Amino acid sequence: MAFRGRLRLAAVALAFTALGGVALAAEPEKAATDKSQTEKPLGVVELFTSQGCSSCPPADEFFAELAGKDDIVALAYHVNYWDYLGWQDTLSTKENTERQYDYMRAFGSRSVYTPQAVINGRSHVNGASRKDVDGALARMDRAGEGMRVAIKVSRTSDRVMIDAGDAAGGPADAHVVLVYFGPPQMVKIGQGENSGRSLTYWNAVSDIQTAGMWHGKAQRYELPMTEIAKKGGCAVLLQSVGKDGIPGPILGAAFIHKPDRL
Repeated sequence: MAFRGRLRLAAVALAFTALGGVALAAEPEKAATDKSQTEKPLGVVELFTSQGCSSCPPADEFFAELAGKDDIVALAYHVNYWDYLGWQDTLSTKENTERQYDYMRAFGSRSVYTPQAVINGRSHVNGASRKDVDGALARMDRAGEGMRVAIKVSRTSDRVMIDAGDAAGGPADAHVVLVYFGPPQMVKIGQGENSGRSLTYWNAVSDIQTAGMWHGKAQRYELPMTEIAKKGGCAVLLQSVGKDGIPGPILGAAFIHKPDRL
């Protein structure tokens, strides 16, 4: 199923205002920007992993380091196609698996695998290889294929504001994608290839929603704080999408909320 067809429009009422053309409504209180957030992080690492894959624990361990960095937006998508080996991944979703298959088509690959790390929506490497992941991030940053659009998140007591900047070359249209994830949690695996192990998983994606469109110009999007707070963690990705709905390069990203507790 295509990317744009699966990612349902956010259930929240998303208000947006072009910055530079229309004056913004007065806020009930001064917005407080999260100082720990980087407007242009080094990059986005999307790890496709499974509790039932014996090759994944080293990647999950390395991913925990990435998840702790302020300049990396790290998201873990647990997939379900290894469940037949005897253990049903407690964090997997059908949508996570479908997102990986969409990337497979985008990259012209014939199969999917774990652990797979997709870097900036542009290429994929072995998710357990520190050298490959770090190398891809650095290479794309030097080539201008990193986060080209600044994303700034601020908030008041009742809302979250997402400010996307102007395009700096490249695609002028993108989807504003909200990716929800849980806090780090330990899972004791009872069967399958990792039977008997207790493993900790970070930033496991639980839901993906398309919240709006960006057309190359600075724009503001507003979300109710209640919607963000009840979901746990949340990141925003500004991702170009092909006419066939296949995901493309990620142009900007930021964390809206990032839980860091076990």
